Amino acid sequence: MNKSDLEILADLRLAEAKALLDSGYFCGSYYLAGYSVECAIKVCIAKQVREFDFPDKKLAEKSHQHDLGALIKVAALSTSLAQYEDASSDFKANWAVIKDWKVESRYDGRIPEFDARNLLDAISDPTAGITKWLMTFW
Repeated sequence: MNKSDLEILADLRLAEAKALLDSGYFCGSYYLAGYSVECAIKVCIAKQVREFDFPDKKLAEKSHQHDLGALIKVAALSTSLAQYEDASSDFKANWAVIKDWKVESRYDGRIPEFDARNLLDAISDPTAGITKWLMTFW
């Protein structure tokens, strides 16, 4: 999988999350919305890998996880994240919503509409959304 594949996957998973939310499938929507952010962060990580470079083993190993906070560190975005949080209370609130997403949410069949909608809004907010911020590093 390469950077372009991950970009497509991030967009696709977000679109699927929106469709599921609109159809009343809140659990699937919540999971896929968070997964779209994971893919978007991994785009930023993939951008660090230069064509024809021998892959850095530690970077590769650290990239194969689902913890969004840890992936932000692997993508070298911690400083930018802190700066954006300081500059925008809306962005800070949106990150607070998404940062605790867990891949295990795919097994949770009791996610309420409010949580799914809140997560999607935090991700896709046109002015202070997490995806908008991440895309500046693509």
